[in-house]
Amino acid sequence: MEFEFWWLLALPLFFGLGWLAARVDIRHVMTESRSVPASYFKGLNFLLNEQPDKAIEAFIEVVKVDSDTVDLHFALGGLFRKRGEVERAIRMHENLVAREDLTPERQFKALSELGQDYLKAGLLDRAEEIFDRLLVSDLAAQARQFLLEIYVQEKDWNKAVTAARELSKISSQPYHVEIGHYLCELANQAYLHDQIDTARNYLNEALTANRDCVRANVLLGDIAASLNDHNGAITAWRRVESQSIAHLSLVTDRIMTSYREQDRESEGLIYLRGALARMPSFELFNTVFAGTLKLYGAQAAYQLAQDELQHNPSLRGLDRFLEAELMIVPMERQAEVQLIQRVIQRYSKNQSVYQCDQCGFKARNFFWHCPACGRWDSFPPQKKEE
Repeated sequence: MEFEFWWLLALPLFFGLGWLAARVDIRHVMTESRSVPASYFKGLNFLLNEQPDKAIEAFIEVVKVDSDTVDLHFALGGLFRKRGEVERAIRMHENLVAREDLTPERQFKALSELGQDYLKAGLLDRAEEIFDRLLVSDLAAQARQFLLEIYVQEKDWNKAVTAARELSKISSQPYHVEIGHYLCELANQAYLHDQIDTARNYLNEALTANRDCVRANVLLGDIAASLNDHNGAITAWRRVESQSIAHLSLVTDRIMTSYREQDRESEGLIYLRGALARMPSFELFNTVFAGTLKLYGAQAAYQLAQDELQHNPSLRGLDRFLEAELMIVPMERQAEVQLIQRVIQRYSKNQSVYQCDQCGFKARNFFWHCPACGRWDSFPPQKKEE
């Protein structure tokens, strides 16, 4: 390859052009930075220093100076909503929706933000109307998720089932667990109106949507028991073990009651003792303890409680142990045992709670749907001792 002399002349030319382009770029950046109000940078600084109150005030100053800062309007409205100042967020987003100079994309975004404001404020009708309008936009998937949230809050379970099924088709997130619970809610409503066949149809549909829907079998058992079909009730409740043995603790008393109604209490006790061996649970143990005490006496119940306490120590287990001990100790020791039992009962009652795995919400009663975070199946079926 021969060396060309003109290459030596081209090198300084390329260098000069690069220097000129850099100068123009720097001047452009400097011009833009001068056009941005100082309050904007103050707001960013406050945000970085975790001072949201001062950041908001600084951004409000920017909006006053330049009303065309649409993105800043969005950011500011979002900050208001996050802080709970929903009325201010609504005013800001309503102003954006009313503007005629926004592109269709930003108009839809403004509508979505306003719908979220209404949802946060509990104005469900207005929020639903807005998200319905967004179903024809690029934000349709997001709108359907918010609509599902609204339907759940309104307890409109038919619409919730439809929305969840639509979301299952267009998103990667499965909704079979939620659909199962919505159908169980519909079954509950039908059962309360004495529509037994309709309730059972909903529950069978729930099991089709989610074969691990424990709640459906619990309700099927409840319906059968209410009709004095105790064999059917036991069959439904025992299916819970194959779905989630831990949830068997929710129906142990019901199972024992149905066995008792058929004079088969000893058979029920054998089944539940086997389940207790497979899955330690105070609720299971408590039912087995009561059955053992009734059928075989205090000494057998005492031995059962002692064994359980050794393998799975708990305050509630200790309470049952002391209950059995009271029946077999000499009279002179009973006052002492009673005193200890009262102390144990006081602490076990106050410290045994159901707790949501998602948000930590604590409750005395079991919930399928967390009242705090709105998640389904987030409560373990056994109480925790704190």
